[in-house]
Amino acid sequence: MLCRSVFWTLYSSFVFSSAAQYAVRATAYLGSLEQDGFVPARSIAGELNIPPTFLSKVLRQLVDAGILSAYRGPTGGVRLARPASQVSVRQIVEAIDGDALFTECILGLPGCGNRKPCPMHEAWAVHRSALAEEFERQTVDTLSTAYTLGDLRLGP
Repeated sequence: MLCRSVFWTLYSSFVFSSAAQYAVRATAYLGSLEQDGFVPARSIAGELNIPPTFLSKVLRQLVDAGILSAYRGPTGGVRLARPASQVSVRQIVEAIDGDALFTECILGLPGCGNRKPCPMHEAWAVHRSALAEEFERQTVDTLSTAYTLGDLRLGP
């Protein structure tokens, strides 16, 4: 049986970008905290073993999407903009990668659609719909409950 962190790494690297993976990990981490205060990006990066400069850019996208709120200054940082149960994994992925995973051809063919389907179109349409529903159903709350800090951290 695969441990959660290995499963997470294998599955998520197939489905979406490393930026979206970092976004999901960071929001799950924020959702797991007992406090409601702002957490510095550098602290999140250190806890999750994510490059701080890259994570800062990802967090900015989440702030721009209304998923996180930010506070500048010496006591500043980020926090969830709404309760963890109201932030879906799909919202996080779309804030970073857009909605292509849920709307476009799995092969990336520009003309693929119902009128001119690629060989994978019918099979992917079923899976794409199920994936979209599951990513909408899963929330920051469900992730932060299911995974420990060790599961969310990259590397050893």
